[in-house]
Amino acid sequence: MKHQEIDRLLSIMARLRDPQTGCDWDTKQTFASIVPYTIEEAYEVAEAVAVNDMSSLREELGDLLLQVVFHSRMAEELGHFSFADVAAAIAAKLEARHPHIFGDDTSSSTQTERWENLKAKEREAKGETSAMDGVALALPALLRAEKLQKRAARVGFDWPDAQGAAAKVHEEMAELADAPDAERLEEAGDLLFAAVNLVRLNGLAPEDALRAANAKFERRFRAMEELARSSDEDFATLPLDKQESYWQAVKRDE
Repeated sequence: MKHQEIDRLLSIMARLRDPQTGCDWDTKQTFASIVPYTIEEAYEVAEAVAVNDMSSLREELGDLLLQVVFHSRMAEELGHFSFADVAAAIAAKLEARHPHIFGDDTSSSTQTERWENLKAKEREAKGETSAMDGVALALPALLRAEKLQKRAARVGFDWPDAQGAAAKVHEEMAELADAPDAERLEEAGDLLFAAVNLVRLNGLAPEDALRAANAKFERRFRAMEELARSSDEDFATLPLDKQESYWQAVKRDE
């Protein structure tokens, strides 16, 4: 039954992509045009997990699976690889990265050490020589900053503790304040990069922290608007001090 559903999905995609009888929209798509949808679906999976909505998670995982099927079908049409090749490749990778489960590795190394050693060997096999190699350019900037910093930390280039990272944040704040217009973008980026370092060295995931902050700000802002409406006021037209009073009221209520 499980294989039948996968085969059904692959068959549907093949039919949609048929150049003669398929869907006009589907047949016009390319790898590049589909990528934004792939990224969007991954984020929607993350959102369903964040709100613990299992019904939505099932649906969003299906949407994400569709993206894999779509890319695989286009690759197969061009003679590169098929969905079966994608599944076989990840299965082989999982087995290779877990020799203590699927192989005969009985070393005393921790799982993290084994994982990093195996990934290092994979990068070496690909001809990658820098610790920075393999960090995808398409990652969200905040997440990519964290990954770049972690790669540097693996080879010893890291703050010994969070205090050094905190001092760097203050340094970058001062540099941004004093920067001429032509350098403000660069200095702003340095400040954000330093902030990522500080959050990371406090044992937190910067992406998760900012998502939580975004959610809190949105929740409070909507509550402010609702308070204003309940007083027959248009929040957008209120002076800043009145808006701030609503902000403080919302914080107290929380």
